Amino acid sequence: MNESKQNKIVLLRQMVENAERNIIAAKQILSQIDDSSAKKVSSSEASQVIEGTFDGEKMIGLDGKKYPVPVNYASKSKLIEGDLLKLTITEDGRFLYKQISPADRRQIIGTILKDANDKYYALSEGRKYNVLLASLTYFKAEEGNEVTLVVPKEKISQWAAIEAVMESSSGNALRENHVNPDSVEKKEETKEEEPSDGLIEDEWTPSVEEIKKEAGFNYHDESDDGISDDLS
Repeated sequence: MNESKQNKIVLLRQMVENAERNIIAAKQILSQIDDSSAKKVSSSEASQVIEGTFDGEKMIGLDGKKYPVPVNYASKSKLIEGDLLKLTITEDGRFLYKQISPADRRQIIGTILKDANDKYYALSEGRKYNVLLASLTYFKAEEGNEVTLVVPKEKISQWAAIEAVMESSSGNALRENHVNPDSVEKKEETKEEEPSDGLIEDEWTPSVEEIKKEAGFNYHDESDDGISDDLS
């Protein structure tokens, strides 16, 4: 082997070794960047956590402030007055709701009606209960429909959650895709029966625009409270 070829081989080996060292260094840099990003995301995921009680429309925080609860979330989760909620507000503006301790409940039968101002309400046991319009839409309830309602067991409430809509044409059978008919028959026979003690948990992750649209809530990124007090 002549000297020229030998020099080329030595040079190629040096180039390969340099390339391997560069790859190792690049991997180390990528690993450091990934670790830094993961820590940053982790810290933003729980930037602010508030617990409070649902009042039928909003969450009253332990700090005394009112926080908007999206009507779609409240309807699907069948929230009632007294349910304990946990709200996590992330730095990127996401709201994460969880129902961490449900209030004691009872089921009643009511009728959906309208008042003189075309506002819907449920009439049951001689009392008027406010109901979320989103619940009527979600369960496709109309004026005159009989519905099963969920209310607090130990207190008189202004609001009731719709659990299911009854079909008058089928002997008060429940509409499909909402509640098991067998459970409704049992509830009609024992209206005072309490639901299971298992915790109900749910989560809602909206966009900021959805929060503004559904709740009329203006979010301000302020380090001291992070939420506007003007929620009435």
